[in-house]
Amino acid sequence: MTAHGAATPATGRPHGAQYTADEFAAVYGAAPTGTWAAPGRVNLIGEHTDYNDGFVMPLALPHTTLAAASARTDGVLRLHSGGADGGIVELRTDELRPAPQGGWAAYPAGVVWAMREAGLPVGGADLHYDSTVPTGAGLSSSAALEIVTALALNDLYALGQEPQRLAQLAQRAENAFVGVPCGIMDQTAAACCTEGHALFLDTRDLTRRQIPFDLAGEGLRLLVVDTRVKHELGDGAYAERRAGCERGARALGVRALRDVPYAQLPEALDKLADEPVVQALVRHIVTENHRVEEVIARLDAGRTRAIGPLLTAGHASLRDDFKISCRELDLAVDTAHAAGALGARMTGGGFGGSAIVLVEEDGATAVGAAVTEAFAAAGHAAPRIFEAVPGAGAHRVE
Repeated sequence: MTAHGAATPATGRPHGAQYTADEFAAVYGAAPTGTWAAPGRVNLIGEHTDYNDGFVMPLALPHTTLAAASARTDGVLRLHSGGADGGIVELRTDELRPAPQGGWAAYPAGVVWAMREAGLPVGGADLHYDSTVPTGAGLSSSAALEIVTALALNDLYALGQEPQRLAQLAQRAENAFVGVPCGIMDQTAAACCTEGHALFLDTRDLTRRQIPFDLAGEGLRLLVVDTRVKHELGDGAYAERRAGCERGARALGVRALRDVPYAQLPEALDKLADEPVVQALVRHIVTENHRVEEVIARLDAGRTRAIGPLLTAGHASLRDDFKISCRELDLAVDTAHAAGALGARMTGGGFGGSAIVLVEEDGATAVGAAVTEAFAAAGHAAPRIFEAVPGAGAHRVE
């Protein structure tokens, strides 16, 4: 957390718990009851597997969304963001209805709606948000916003909900209220990650394992390359990929693609020979689940550098089979490799956003410079490059 009034690299604006509390007071005329934080995330491996009941492995970023909040007794929900245009969004909790395309306020409003739908006694609240999680970068700024809201309300109303339950409520908010058919990974990462670890999550039964991921201790760095682009091609493509995966599962007679064994992939692909698009989606999901298992095995064996080729294979699969990469992401990955990276891949939903790059500590600067120079030579806007240090999940800060 940055000090009061300190500017952050992600946004250039002041950020910090005291700053957010002060801004709350300036907006609402009184000090907040408390301030909470929830992180953005990068996904080390396991992309688009969560809505296929598969395996994922995210880690929390040090970039957070902060919420200063107080409860209200009149059923009014007031929302304000330091990073969004416009003033206070005022709603009534008993009048909340699903609102696709409802703007940024639909995410926290959806959390209140989902909690009330679940029978939790959530009333009104005043909330002010401030964030250093880059939006549109594939780093789950929406999940951070949802989870920080859920945690604040959980504490304000003494609901006693566990972090994973808050993640499920936030996912329902995004699915049913906002209208985005996301899986459970992003919300679970924001709620449940621990500092210094990557989180292995089985998205079917929600079992979790915190896997030590001390890159600095091994002389390694994980860089995030935010390409700062989001292509329109990505609009609706997430839902299309999900629907295609569900078609593949039905054609193969399984509950979800997670149930297709890696060893039986050739037979499964033969059954889908008449549907090459679905066939490619299935190939990515099955091989990606296998890559997650391989990454865990190599980390458990102390072979962190050996996960690099698995990251790179994951990018090739997302690019060629899932077809959700773009020229900027491919340029970042290819340039990083040419500059000596151990592995690299796109992370997030695709069609822009960010790539991650595993590098030796002493090569991090050179790799970052090479990517920046390649973007300039290609006429792209300069990427934002920063180190991903595994951070803590959502928590109260004041």
